[in-house]
Amino acid sequence: MIRVLIGGALRLPREAMATVVSAIPGVQVVAQVGHGSEVVPCAVRTTPNLAVLDADLPGLDGISAAQRLKATLQSCRVVLLTPPNRPDLLRCALAAEVEGLLSRGASLEALTDTVIRVAHGQRAIEPQAFVEVLDSPGNPLAIRDIEMLRLASQGRTPGEIAAALHLSAGTVRNNLAAINRKIGVRNRIEAIRVATAHGWI
Repeated sequence: MIRVLIGGALRLPREAMATVVSAIPGVQVVAQVGHGSEVVPCAVRTTPNLAVLDADLPGLDGISAAQRLKATLQSCRVVLLTPPNRPDLLRCALAAEVEGLLSRGASLEALTDTVIRVAHGQRAIEPQAFVEVLDSPGNPLAIRDIEMLRLASQGRTPGEIAAALHLSAGTVRNNLAAINRKIGVRNRIEAIRVATAHGWI
């Protein structure tokens, strides 16, 4: 039996996806979560061997959640759902070594095929994902940099970012300054503007 955990911010699409996945012979959806920080604790309780996660999970993004999940429950394979025109996310997902990459705009047939292939030990990466990565300018930001800038773009202070990421405020301030140098800007506002324009956050 393939045991699946599904992570998505919006209840209706998440439950619709659970219905589709549950209809696959030999597949059981054992859990659904709506927040990135819930992925690992829920997986520890329900022991899935496959997780389908939206890249834009709130709180802790899908890629970071996937990395923590794979470190905690090494037998669990991951399919990541990505928005279009976000080569930065595709790069980070490939670097995180998720087993499946699927666009949110994919068909139900593609979702079913991806779940089956990944559950049976294959990798399932959409060809378009590679095209987007190859055609886009390189993203100089690490996954942690992206997490920090996303929080900063929501108006969070360094202290609030530190609390959200379980870091010290000093570490966050130093990292934000390093991000400015990586991008070649003078301040956080410019860093957010440039990173947003390039699709990095």
